[in-house]
Amino acid sequence: MAALSARWVTALTRRATAGAATVSRECAGSLMQKYGVRTASNMSGNDLPGPYPKTPEERAAAAKKYNMRVEDYEPYPDDGMGFGDYPKLPDKSQQERDPWYTWDHPDLRRNWGEPIHWDFDMYIRNRVDTSPTPVPWNTMCKYLFGFIGFMLFMFWVGEKYPIYPPVAPKQYPYNNLYLERGGDPTKEPPEVKNYEFK
Repeated sequence: MAALSARWVTALTRRATAGAATVSRECAGSLMQKYGVRTASNMSGNDLPGPYPKTPEERAAAAKKYNMRVEDYEPYPDDGMGFGDYPKLPDKSQQERDPWYTWDHPDLRRNWGEPIHWDFDMYIRNRVDTSPTPVPWNTMCKYLFGFIGFMLFMFWVGEKYPIYPPVAPKQYPYNNLYLERGGDPTKEPPEVKNYEFK
């Protein structure tokens, strides 16, 4: 596909260049504009928001512009933020949309010609998820605060009634460090037994 489009660009450029050899420079420039390939980042004037619709006819024209029904179309409020006639879409993430539907763009779960949410980058699938949770919010809070309360109670019980597991005396080499602890070097150190067989 890329090779095909590259061939088209080359052919159109040759055509414009061949035309430039026979016609004036202005005509060659118009040929390049007419047959040249538009950049992907260039937006047409139809894609940009227009002025805020004040009459029902303007609302109907704006709804048609954004491929929406008139009863579904609601613009952002005219509060000076510059949204114009752009439709106020529901704040729902793409995660909520049906994963089994055959979308035109399955990664973004949207169809061609569908208006994009103003905060589109916030509602893509790896960002905010507005899907309803399987457990209600108040139940989740009860579980969380119940667990935290139980753990705090157990910490209090552990502080109030400490439990010390049995510990054997620490073992040292060289007859329990007899000489290092000030034992008499002329005497035989006492035998230290750190284990016992039964």
